[in-house]
Amino acid sequence: MSSLGIKKTAQAEEESRTIQGAIRNARKIVIKIGSNTLAKTDGTADLDFMKNFAAQCHTLADQNKQFVLVSSGAQVSGLSTISGWARKRDVHYRQALCAIGQVELMKQWRDAFAEQNMHIGQLLLTKEDFEDDHRTLNMRNTLFTLVDEGVVPIINENDSVSFDEIRIGDNDNLSALTAILWSADLLILFSDIDGIYTDNPKTDKNAKLIKIVPDIDRLKETVTIGTANTFGTGGIATKIDAARLVTSYGIPLILANGKNGKALTNLAEGNATGTLFLADDKCLLHVL
Repeated sequence: MSSLGIKKTAQAEEESRTIQGAIRNARKIVIKIGSNTLAKTDGTADLDFMKNFAAQCHTLADQNKQFVLVSSGAQVSGLSTISGWARKRDVHYRQALCAIGQVELMKQWRDAFAEQNMHIGQLLLTKEDFEDDHRTLNMRNTLFTLVDEGVVPIINENDSVSFDEIRIGDNDNLSALTAILWSADLLILFSDIDGIYTDNPKTDKNAKLIKIVPDIDRLKETVTIGTANTFGTGGIATKIDAARLVTSYGIPLILANGKNGKALTNLAEGNATGTLFLADDKCLLHVL
């Protein structure tokens, strides 16, 4: 290889170790939106955020990028509709609330993307869907068909029918499974935190943001892992587990704060911070 070729390869390798480079190099991107990102401070759905996010997706779609969205928020949207159920903790009420909220959530996303002349499609999944070869093939084919036709698939767990034995449990893990299923180039987790810190930045002012994670085992030895947040079912531990899974398939993962203005656009332009989990060099085959 010529010295110019070696230089270009080194530059490409260095670029891949940045968030901006990871997005630039990715064509197929799975994005997970957490409940806290979708909720306003009063716990109701943030419609302005959804419209803004759809506009950002449209901008990047013009750059020949494809998206699959994994969206939490069924309970948030349900509570926006029937606020009187906020204190009901019975599992049947929670599942019923998700049934109500999922309809509202998809209407909100449909309206947001319609402003960009983009269509959406809904997939509600459970763990069993990823464990059955026939269902997995059908899911994969549906995803490819929707995306190839310019439709944005929006995925959520089917909380209204899920119980412990068939629950995936959190959308961090669901988004990781989706990224592998679709053979994505990148997974972005949007939450209410800027990335992985050495400790909880809300309680420890000396906590430092970890910008690049090349080794997840070493990371877990050096950070303090807290509990789940207010509205969501996942915490830092589930995000690290999701990163471990997708990076083993050669898919890098970005964890960033979805509430920071135009978060997706800013990440793509190198104007926002986050944590980039590098893909494993000794990854499994990047296919099912």
